[in-house]
Amino acid sequence: MVTVDVRFTILAPIVPIYFDNHATTQVDPRVVEAILPTFTQTYGNPSSVGHLFGEEAKQLVETSQQSIAAAIGAETSEIVFTSGATESNNLAISGVLTQRRRRGNHVVTVTTEHKAVLDPLEQWEHQDFEVTRLSPRQAGDSLAGMLDTDQVRDAIRPDTALVSVMLANNEIGVIHPIAEIGQICKEQGVLLHCDATQAVGKIPVDVEHLGIDLMSFSGHKMYGPKGIGGLYVRKRNPRVRLQPAIFGGGQQRGMRSGTLNVPGIVGLAEAVRLSLAEIDQESQRLAHLREQLWSGLNERISGLHLNGPVLEAENARLAGNLNFAVEKVDGEALMMNVREIAVSSGSACTSANPQPSHVLRAIGLSEDLTRSSLRFGIGRFNTAQDVEFAVDVVARAVDKLRKLIA
Repeated sequence: MVTVDVRFTILAPIVPIYFDNHATTQVDPRVVEAILPTFTQTYGNPSSVGHLFGEEAKQLVETSQQSIAAAIGAETSEIVFTSGATESNNLAISGVLTQRRRRGNHVVTVTTEHKAVLDPLEQWEHQDFEVTRLSPRQAGDSLAGMLDTDQVRDAIRPDTALVSVMLANNEIGVIHPIAEIGQICKEQGVLLHCDATQAVGKIPVDVEHLGIDLMSFSGHKMYGPKGIGGLYVRKRNPRVRLQPAIFGGGQQRGMRSGTLNVPGIVGLAEAVRLSLAEIDQESQRLAHLREQLWSGLNERISGLHLNGPVLEAENARLAGNLNFAVEKVDGEALMMNVREIAVSSGSACTSANPQPSHVLRAIGLSEDLTRSSLRFGIGRFNTAQDVEFAVDVVARAVDKLRKLIA
């Protein structure tokens, strides 16, 4: 009898290096440290003000609310806590359009907005509202993806109830001229909603300077926990009134009822605080890593197309954003061959939709280039060594795929 020695080699799973910080971020350990006591010590319901546990929780919420408001130039009572930016966007849009005192049934937005803005507006179109979707500058322009302010001025009508323009785009990182747009809206007496999910904590944001009336943001985009976000709602000049979407205990001035998420709120406040404390140094570091990444890729790969504004354009793009297309490569195959790094081919919130990125198509990219695009979101915990590794992974994958079709 012959004995066969069969040995199995168990391969360790690949742990990719994370470059998808526009989709979500790792919670900063300092944020975790701030949150932990709310689970075992200050765990009371902030609405239970008849005893010490509730009072302590209420104080934590109020302190956090003050800190967040100060960080964006708002008043404490102008911050409404939500489950995240998607809920905030929906509350802002529906809350305004449901109000009887609105100016009319017309809304202005941009074709490159997040689906959490575009989809609610599409639903309102079924209720006899009219939505004007503006197109930004096209691919090939040095400021591709940016909205021209004159377009907003020309689109506003006597019956325009709301303008909704994001501050920074989640796919191509372009930063819109919101201060100028806010001034136009103010002159025309139209409310301005701004999805600032990708901006708060990454660039300076002051709602007064920018002329914003409603602003959405989320904790998990800035190294805070998931499931917590906020909506800034202006109280004066003008006072913004919203129709609530959730009714119940009357918390948060009745605009968003329900037991407050104390751990999330504390984590959000600490995430905002840390981000602002380190914003200048971190922006410079991320921009340097992005330049290293883009230079390295161009040295190794031909036929690259930068999606969005040129990197040299000052204050036109988020420092940690790089989105590019690769010629003569199948997009799905490319994603399958860069498994050692965690990157994206578009917005994480639209991953269930097999259609190519609506943002890249809106700036004029062909379907082939759109499908062969990669989005890097460089973040707080990435290093120069990570970038070198990413360059090698992408270059080897492109070389392999191009040889297969040669």
